[in-house]
Amino acid sequence: MVPLSVLDLSPIIAGGDAGQSLRNSLDLARHVEKLGYQRIWFAEHHNMPGVASAATAVVIAHVAAGTSTIRVGAGGIMLPNHAPLVIAEQFGTLAALHPGRIDLAVGRAPGSDQPTARALRRNLNAGVDDYPQDVIELINYFGPDAPGQAIRAIPGTGLQVPVWILGSSTYGAQLAAALGLPYAFASHFAPGDLMQAIEIYRASFRPTGFLEKPHVMAGLNVFAADTDAEAKCLFTSLQQAFINLRTGRPAPLPPPVDDFESKLEPQARAILRHALTCAVVGSSKTVKEGLQAFVDRTGVDEIIVTAQIFDHAARLRSFEITADAHGELMKAA
Repeated sequence: MVPLSVLDLSPIIAGGDAGQSLRNSLDLARHVEKLGYQRIWFAEHHNMPGVASAATAVVIAHVAAGTSTIRVGAGGIMLPNHAPLVIAEQFGTLAALHPGRIDLAVGRAPGSDQPTARALRRNLNAGVDDYPQDVIELINYFGPDAPGQAIRAIPGTGLQVPVWILGSSTYGAQLAAALGLPYAFASHFAPGDLMQAIEIYRASFRPTGFLEKPHVMAGLNVFAADTDAEAKCLFTSLQQAFINLRTGRPAPLPPPVDDFESKLEPQARAILRHALTCAVVGSSKTVKEGLQAFVDRTGVDEIIVTAQIFDHAARLRSFEITADAHGELMKAA
């Protein structure tokens, strides 16, 4: 059984605020650190009422300072929003403060709508088409000083911060393979190209000094509770959030509701069928079977689990049940 990691979108719940969400993120990080999860990542999203991790490097600093062993990183930074030097300095600072514990996954999507992207960058002349060059520039800032190098990331130079490619299509798989970098696929919300992307990445991978062999991590929604019925109820918060987002009504994470699926219209069913097929929802037995089935189907090297659960105590419990189920699989392997 492969290692487990955590993706926390630091959800802002209905009736809550960002401050509480960020405090909950630190509490979750401490919880999953004790449970043996390998890493916890935070994602860059802007102008999203339900996500508190827009200033991703700041959130990582907050969480890394409050934990001691778990790796903490970005899953990911949307590189077209930033100059590579700025990101190198931010993550160089994090790596200097927390040696050996910082990850940096980068993506090419803006993580926002066009007006928000313009507000972030002020101009859109540089964008996704420059992404491969920006990734290479970023990686070079983390390398050793080169003769005649005029610009250095300080901190950053020589720290070799691990850079991952984050993607939800085959484009990222091709780039990660060409650069010899680890690859993280966002199958927790965009599962359509997962298998093809993994196949392309593994077939095209060439070592370039970062990895000897391919390493794939894939996102999986896992909603665990003491009973299948309770887990299905918790899952309705995410289902509602996706429908709201995809129909142009983004909002804080709503509370769960009973008998949600029976009330869905065809359009809503189609949205969920497309976006949330990579999900395991149920009791410990269901989760154990779901984790094993996901690994058997995909052959991934690592799973990054996410759970947008309204009640924080229930979210902690979900990750605990998942860790226990994973532990049982490890013993049986």
